Amino acid sequence: MRITDKRAIVLVENLFEDHELIYPYYRLLEAGAETRIVGPEEGRTYQGKSGTKATSGLAARDVEPGEWDVLIIPGGYAPDHMRRHRSMVDLVRKMHDKDKVVAAICHAGWMLASAGILKGRRVTSFFAIKDDLVHAGARWEDKEAVTDGNLVTSRKPDDLPDFMRSILELLAASR
Repeated sequence: MRITDKRAIVLVENLFEDHELIYPYYRLLEAGAETRIVGPEEGRTYQGKSGTKATSGLAARDVEPGEWDVLIIPGGYAPDHMRRHRSMVDLVRKMHDKDKVVAAICHAGWMLASAGILKGRRVTSFFAIKDDLVHAGARWEDKEAVTDGNLVTSRKPDDLPDFMRSILELLAASR
């Protein structure tokens, strides 16, 4: 599936789940999307749980949400670090409010809760944060990937193929 007219951002912070950042990043590039890594600071290198390093090309505060089509949040422990930065949380909320595709896998649901965008939404996540998402107003399901409007969620690295397929289908449909 080619999406050469789309622009994507993948969020980063320390202790990201390596596969959940790398797989979406390269899958989006392969599909033809302009893809950038966005962190709290531009040009900073962050380290994943398994040692993968990723350098942010943009700072969250410098991203104009209307210029991008999709935002992906990897899991691991990074979402707990991400939500400590108001600019990262605000970016997630603004992308959602502009009806852009917002995608979260594993523990990344914490960022959706912090952004206040879960009330009444169908989602999934790593089972350990189910209660957090339900308390934020979400309707939690145990499925590989759940799409609810512009929101795509997934549970764990093993679900990455379903996660990315759902994201790419939404992007292709929004032409």
